[in-house]
Amino acid sequence: MADTLFNAKATLKEGLQVECTARDFSIILDEPVSLGGTDTGMNPVEALLSALGGCKCIVARAFAKKHKINLKNVEIELEGTLDPDGFLGRNPDAKIGFSRIVTKFKIEADNTKEEIEKYVEFIESNCPVQDTLTNAAEFETVIV
Repeated sequence: MADTLFNAKATLKEGLQVECTARDFSIILDEPVSLGGTDTGMNPVEALLSALGGCKCIVARAFAKKHKINLKNVEIELEGTLDPDGFLGRNPDAKIGFSRIVTKFKIEADNTKEEIEKYVEFIESNCPVQDTLTNAAEFETVIV
């Protein structure tokens, strides 16, 4: 299959609010009041964690039958550790982004613990968002 191009657009609105669009869908990102926003939406790092969890849920559902997993439900909790002093410029030694991301799977399926553990390994190694985070994509910046 040939490469598929995905597109998204982010437009700054009032204050720190950003309208993000892809295809016919949109979400508002913002920051909590404690970080200078108005708390009208999740912030970008929360959206990143949500995208990661959403992608893992989709992989779990899409490949369950192929892996003989009788999947009834999946819930994924993600926890990212970030030192705001990094991106705020208060500490030049602090990492700007997440230093650690923990994924907690809650899988309901009629399978053994070992089968589920093996399936979670598959999910982790076949999630496009996780792959993008662990094996960084090539970045190119264009100023229009």
